[in-house]
Amino acid sequence: FLMENNKLETISNLFEDSEIRSAWDSEKEEYYFSVVDVIGALTDSNIPRNYWSDLKRKLKQEGSQLHENIVQLKMKSQKDGKNYLTDTLDTKGILRLIESIPSPKAEPFKLWLAKMGNDRIDEVFDPELAINRAVDYYRSRGYNDNWIKARMTGVVDRRKLTDVWKENGITKNIEYAVLTNEIYQAWLGMKASEYKEFKGKY
Repeated sequence: FLMENNKLETISNLFEDSEIRSAWDSEKEEYYFSVVDVIGALTDSNIPRNYWSDLKRKLKQEGSQLHENIVQLKMKSQKDGKNYLTDTLDTKGILRLIESIPSPKAEPFKLWLAKMGNDRIDEVFDPELAINRAVDYYRSRGYNDNWIKARMTGVVDRRKLTDVWKENGITKNIEYAVLTNEIYQAWLGMKASEYKEFKGKY
């Protein structure tokens, strides 16, 4: 649950004082964010809903995949407190949306995304940078080096296991999910998603 909470924290922090409504999809294990709220935070539009309507039409005409990734979820209105179906996007979609908004307010976000992209390219040529980034991140969250070492070892061991699965013809995400759940069920008596939620509480 740590990674999912960090996604929520990162997106929320990007918009500082603006309230960005979000909803957790437990089946897909992903947060979805209100598109209208993001547009309201990044533009000077008095009616963000109309701005989004025009941008959505433009994206559809351009054949953008972003339009196809929109998910409608019920969210509480900031005006009357009632729940209404609202256009939302997952984390990846929201970041792509930011890139498509021609607004001065969006420029700092675009620079941040460009830096993120540049850092990942550097890591392709020097993978140790990615390892160091992970270590620094975990230290900043208060984890000690023994925990970090165990975490890294766990990742390597898990990769070995999934490689064995691949060698035996198991390639679909649903098959991975079923096998992972079986392991967690035998080990802890709970599903992988239940264990993530349990860890998030303690």
